[in-house]
Parts: sequence; structure tokens; C-alpha cells
Amino acid sequence: MTPEPTGIFLVCPPGLEPVLADEASEAGFDGVAVVPGGVTIRGGWAEVWRANLTLRGAVRVLAGIGAFRAFHLAQLDKRARKFPWAETLRPDIPVAVEVATNRKSKIYHAGAAQQRIETAIAEELGAPIGPGGVTVRARIDDNLVELSVDTSGESLHKRGHKVAVGKAPMRETMAAMFLRACGYRGTEPVLDPMCGSGSFVIEAAEIAAGLRPGRGRPFAFERLARFDVDAWTAMRDQGDRPLPDLAFHGSDRDAGAFAAARANAERAGIGGLVSFRKAAVSEIEPPPGPPGLVIANPPYGGRIGDRKALYPLYAALGRSLRTRFGGWRVGIVTTEAGLAGAMELPFAPPGPPVPHGGLKVRLWQTGPLPAS
Repeated sequence: MTPEPTGIFLVCPPGLEPVLADEASEAGFDGVAVVPGGVTIRGGWAEVWRANLTLRGAVRVLAGIGAFRAFHLAQLDKRARKFPWAETLRPDIPVAVEVATNRKSKIYHAGAAQQRIETAIAEELGAPIGPGGVTVRARIDDNLVELSVDTSGESLHKRGHKVAVGKAPMRETMAAMFLRACGYRGTEPVLDPMCGSGSFVIEAAEIAAGLRPGRGRPFAFERLARFDVDAWTAMRDQGDRPLPDLAFHGSDRDAGAFAAARANAERAGIGGLVSFRKAAVSEIEPPPGPPGLVIANPPYGGRIGDRKALYPLYAALGRSLRTRFGGWRVGIVTTEAGLAGAMELPFAPPGPPVPHGGLKVRLWQTGPLPAS
């Protein structure tokens, strides 16, 4: 096994750091702390694996592998050549290098710094430089070169089962964080009346079923030096669990969208927990059973269609929820206070802005709606 990481950084979209910290704390990770753009935790390589496997809100997991001071490029070159790359990297696996610098450092040319580190890895370790293997990230802050390795590879929102997507999909990691922000913990039904390719419904069903998000995909840490495949296999393999006595519902007026959602759910192994149907927002009805959470990512201006044309859609959804969904909580992800206001629902103040699709969205949510 390689020396333990010098630190572990969980990346997430700005605005969702406290929600990810809550998830990491609940999952039993130590030293959870919120920082801009993510969350730090303490632990060894086993915690790196477990974070990739189990955390639904992390976009990727970076593991610190060391640091050194460098005040100019010649010093960077010398110290990069002496760095113990072989403790973490393999000579037969390609390595990509990404460098970020800031104004407090005398080395400010990221491209030149990247070239020096790439040359050191190629000539001292013998690894090819390029994509398709692992990525080393260097952050030069106040003349300190901090090195980490991306242990995830592809973004963690790629669970491995969502093939079909809609026009403006909600990434699974973000869907999971908005569900958590609404207080969802897998013990109540969830309905998405604008389900698209099913991110909210599928994530909710997986949480209820106790399925780990990384169970069906590879990770970059499997290509690091002295990776322990037996220990990882024991951690990853999970026996079958009984499915919960809950149902998760999605509807969409686009028949193609919910057909794709159904196929995604089947690939995820939770087809028996979910139902999808074609319905306009004016037609939605609460399913049989106890109330739960209605959550949706409706269209918004700048993403799909003209913003003014969307007010009647939001108004119709709000009317259906006010008149038929007494006892249900509501979570709406949108860009505009005016669109949320058109629903005429008792929203609490919205959550922080979160980047999504080139825009900033907020989560608007209610407590249980009064019976009509």
C-alpha cells in the first residue's frame, strides 16, 4: 500500500458544501470541514475508496500526496525530480498533470510549471504523459507546491447506469444533494412531476434501497501503485438487501423522457421501486399512501424556452400542489424568484446559489402543505 494521503478533498459545486459535509459526517468520516468548493476529511486510502464508493454528493475525490516549496522554475524542476512519484504512481499508467497558480507565488506561469512536473514524472518515473490514466493536480499557493491525485477518474455523477438523458439533465450528485437539503433520508415517497431522465426519482429510490452510488463503475485509484484489489473487492461487494416498502414516482408530458427514465431505473436495479407515466403538471395526483416529498427541476429562462412563457407552467404546477398535495413537502430548483413566486406556495427563503448548466439555481422548499 502507498503511504497514506496527506489530506482528502471532496469536490462539490459551490453552495452545496454544507450539504456534502452533512453527508460525510453522517457516513462516519473524520475531520469533516467545509472549505470553498468542497469538504476536507481525514483518513487513509481506505477512506479515499469509501468516499468514492458511498458519497452521493461528491463530484470527485482528491488525495494529497505531498508538498514542497519552490520559488522559481529551476527549483520546481529539481524538487519535482526528487519527489517520490513511485510511491503513488505506476510507470505503466499514463499521467496527466494540471497546475493552478496564484498571485502570491513567484511561479505564476501554470503552463511552464506543468511542463516541469510532466518532465520530472516522465524522466524519473518513466510513466507516459497523457490522458487515459490518472491525473496529478498541483496547486502553487504562496510558493508551496501542493500535489494531489484525482482518485475518481470520471466525474462521480456518472454512476454507470444513466445512459439516456433529457434536454437539461440534473446531475446525479446535485440531485442527491438537493434531496438531502430537503430533509430526504430514504424513508418517504418521492414524486417528480417533471422527471426528465429520472435523476431525482432514481437517486431517491437508490437511497431508500441502501445502494451505494459507486457500485457499478471503475475509479482512477484502481490504477495507482500497489493498489490492493482484494481489500477493495471486499469493500465494494455488497450482499443483496431487501427492497423497501416505498414507491417513487415520476411523470413528464414528454413520453420519450419518462421512457428513458424507466430504462435508466432498470439499469440501476431499482425498476421495481419506481413508476413513470405521461402527465402534464395540471394532471398530477398524489399516489396512494403517506405523503412525502415533491421535488422538481422545471425549465427556466436561459435554459429551455422563453422565460415569460414559463410563468403559466409554474402557476399550473403550484395550483396542482396546493389543491391536491396536502401534507407533502415541496422542493423546486429554479433560477428566478419570480418563477418560484408564480407557484403561490409557502416557500421558505431559498438556499444559496449553485452553478448548474451555466446558470445559478437555488432550491426553494416548503414544509408540509396544508390540506385544501
